[in-house]
Amino acid sequence: MAVTIYTFLGGVSLSAFRMKKLNQALQGGVLQQAEHVYVVESSEPLTPQQIDQIEKLLHAKQQALPFSEKHALIFPRIGTISPWSTKATDIFHHCDLAQVNRVEAGQCFTFEQACLNTPLALYDRMTEQVMTSADQLPQLFDHAAPQPLTRIELTNGKETLAELNQSMGLALSEDEIDYLFDAYQKAGKSPTDAELMMFAQANSEHCRHKIFNAEWTIDSEVMPLSLFKMIKNTEAKTQAPAKSAYKDNAAVFAGGEGQRLINGNDTATYTYEPQQIDVLIKVETHNHPTGIEPFAGAATGSGGEIRDEAATGQGAKPKAGLCGFSVSHLHIPGAEQPWEKSSPGTPSRMATAFEIMQKGPIGAAAFNNEFGRPNICGYFRNFEMPAGDAQWRGYHKPIMLAGGLGNINAIHVTKQDTQTGDYVVILGGPAMLIGLGGGAASSITSADGQEDLDFASVQRGNPEMERRCQEVIDRCWQQKTESPIRSIHDIGAGGLSNAIPEILDDAAKGGDIELRRLQIDHVSMSPMEIWCNESQERYVLSIKPEKLEAFKSLCARERCPYAIMGRATAERHLKVSDELLGEAPVDIPMDLLFGNTPKTSIVIDRKAPQTQAFENHVKDLKTSVEQVLSFPAVASKKYLITIGDRTVSGMIHRDQMVGPWQVPVADCGITLRDYDGLAGEAMSVGERTPVALIN
Repeated sequence: MAVTIYTFLGGVSLSAFRMKKLNQALQGGVLQQAEHVYVVESSEPLTPQQIDQIEKLLHAKQQALPFSEKHALIFPRIGTISPWSTKATDIFHHCDLAQVNRVEAGQCFTFEQACLNTPLALYDRMTEQVMTSADQLPQLFDHAAPQPLTRIELTNGKETLAELNQSMGLALSEDEIDYLFDAYQKAGKSPTDAELMMFAQANSEHCRHKIFNAEWTIDSEVMPLSLFKMIKNTEAKTQAPAKSAYKDNAAVFAGGEGQRLINGNDTATYTYEPQQIDVLIKVETHNHPTGIEPFAGAATGSGGEIRDEAATGQGAKPKAGLCGFSVSHLHIPGAEQPWEKSSPGTPSRMATAFEIMQKGPIGAAAFNNEFGRPNICGYFRNFEMPAGDAQWRGYHKPIMLAGGLGNINAIHVTKQDTQTGDYVVILGGPAMLIGLGGGAASSITSADGQEDLDFASVQRGNPEMERRCQEVIDRCWQQKTESPIRSIHDIGAGGLSNAIPEILDDAAKGGDIELRRLQIDHVSMSPMEIWCNESQERYVLSIKPEKLEAFKSLCARERCPYAIMGRATAERHLKVSDELLGEAPVDIPMDLLFGNTPKTSIVIDRKAPQTQAFENHVKDLKTSVEQVLSFPAVASKKYLITIGDRTVSGMIHRDQMVGPWQVPVADCGITLRDYDGLAGEAMSVGERTPVALIN
């Protein structure tokens, strides 16, 4: 395909304050300026009028970019598409610039003197890279030939699977390797790379909670409850059990009568309607991606939790969020504290605790803000200490906690079973080469992972696309029993390879799927990469056949992409075809994927914790008080609160700030059920994880 590349130079990209901070980090004051740059790919030459229109849209001038030793040009990593690009390209198309295939943004840094090696402080190597010549710019748009499907011959027996387990980062146990080998021998076929990656994601610790469901033997005594059963035990013993718990994307408990503002018809008018408004709640973590790339990891952690709420039952509406972080000691440069005298250091591929707390909270707040959900609860813990025998306990791999509550119509709490012939539809953004193997990557010890696999498993957030999806979901559930949606799941770890089989398996169905019906933004992706990538802001839905046209019109109204991937089948067999390559990347019985995989058994012996009696090294009260109040877990959290919106939607009754001086000391967040009544919901969060080191 013949394309033309245009480049534009924009205005200043960093404020004087940020330039000063950056020069301090570079320890030399070497930067003169930073400017926006843009690259536009067009399917045909642009007219002078069109170029003028683009200049106005970008506030930039068309000109060649200054590639030289005094300049560093930073762009998104090849193989990724920035959320900015998705939104900007969409705006171009709505401005009658349909010939623009894509527009991408970067930054141009100008140095005082020649700089042969671009400092790492200027860019995030997880999401960005340096380009040194104009010849590299077309690579941003990637029109390479599609990569082939790989079939794996098991001529060397289980050793082949064991080698792939390491090289592909599948995180399979020896028992699972045995199970897979025997299953394929019985089926008389060779596995594909797409099938192996799909099995790894669907059966990862992240998705199956194998450790939490494991049978534990401690000091030769079999424990009566698994970790998961211990967690479920609390809900089982409550006097008012949840309507839905531990079986959907979020839990639901009874709410009450209220007035919901809805627009469930073809007109543009909103009306109040009395409903039984139930409450949904969800909390999850996004630790591994946040430890590798804090901003994107925390952003997609919050975004994934929002999707879980929306994909509850037959469709729901998120309302308010919470966010939390556990990290090791901060070791702030130039402000070392007495409790930070020694440290085990941080692996090079992991962000430091200080970097995580600089970028992670902003990532989570940015996603919540741009999606339009207030964040009204949270916690922050810093902890790190030696534990004897040259061991340390801490949070170099952080905890990034994302949670929240929302509302759902009582008639939509339970998913309907997908029926034979239902359409399997993907709602949301395109497939991109990001977040590959994240379910497995987050299931292994950080020290065991390979750095390039860590790069591949981090996602990129696009809250504006998620908002479009939410508007479509809202329009569906507002139709009550006439909703086009029969069942819905969000697409997270494992991508389509986890979500599509899940929605089919819920109803004991199979599926006939065509891979190339998906919007694919990187045509060079292999079938495995298309099937298994974790591109964000996507949902899989089973749509009633008679409601398909109505669903399409809703998507068109909200400008939300969708793809009709195929249909559910009565036979419990999953076939994924690739009409472009003429192959079937996946062709297996559903039982192979969700069959009786080996149950995890864990045998351990207790070790008495090595404890030391408390010894107070500070003798005067003033110093003690100052140190306690300076400890980040104790100190004010205002800087983590004011970065996020706390009132959007008009349904927040109590946020973190209290009293006339707005002190952040609220014990809980409180939301309203509707705009008229006095009923609502309260949520709070707390933790005491270091206690586990003693008991």
